[in-house]
Amino acid sequence: MKIVVLDGYTLNPGDLSWEKLESLGEVTIYNRTPADQILSRIENASILFTNKTPLSAETLKANPQVKFIGVLATGYNVVDVAAAADLGITVTNVPIYGTTAVAQMTFALLLEICHHAWAHNIAVKDGEWTNNQDWSFWKYPLVELADKTMGIIGFGRIGRAVSAIARAFGMRVLAYDAFPINEPGDGVSPATLATLFAESDVISLHCPLFDSTAGLINSANIEKMKDGVFIINTSR
Repeated sequence: MKIVVLDGYTLNPGDLSWEKLESLGEVTIYNRTPADQILSRIENASILFTNKTPLSAETLKANPQVKFIGVLATGYNVVDVAAAADLGITVTNVPIYGTTAVAQMTFALLLEICHHAWAHNIAVKDGEWTNNQDWSFWKYPLVELADKTMGIIGFGRIGRAVSAIARAFGMRVLAYDAFPINEPGDGVSPATLATLFAESDVISLHCPLFDSTAGLINSANIEKMKDGVFIINTSR
């Protein structure tokens, strides 16, 4: 059985082992696959693994031997899943990885906006604080998150993890999801998009890329928001 990993570097830059995968068959691993090399690389392969390398309907129809596609990420729009279904190809993704890392990154970005820690670090090293005539030194307004409202769009695993951190900072949380929100948690209020846009001081996106979410942050919706709202996008 021939197994091909089309873009393994993003998952494993060298610190992990492919041994378990290699125990299943003949494995060829490519760090990256340019679009013009996809067809030649998957020829005769029964199993494909991809992260961001696209697998179109035309590519799949040209390779009827493919039986399984594993997407090494949560988003699976790189695969024409309708074509795969018609061809009897099983497609899987990894929906639960990265929850903690993405939630943490969300607040890393938000805290940088609130405190500009890196810019202040550089300013101190450049002597700006030492040469400042006042004891208190800052280059930007500093924002406290307590009592601010965070609106979370997409209340799945990552959205819920972000809400827990937001609550720890003393924030009020509004949550919107395309599906009904069950047991949102203490201090979290389900809201319509209109309410979320109107009342949030911070808006954090945690929704998958579908036709219904593409372009969600547009001029019409921005007009509904407060002046000075922070928008954090760690989704697609």
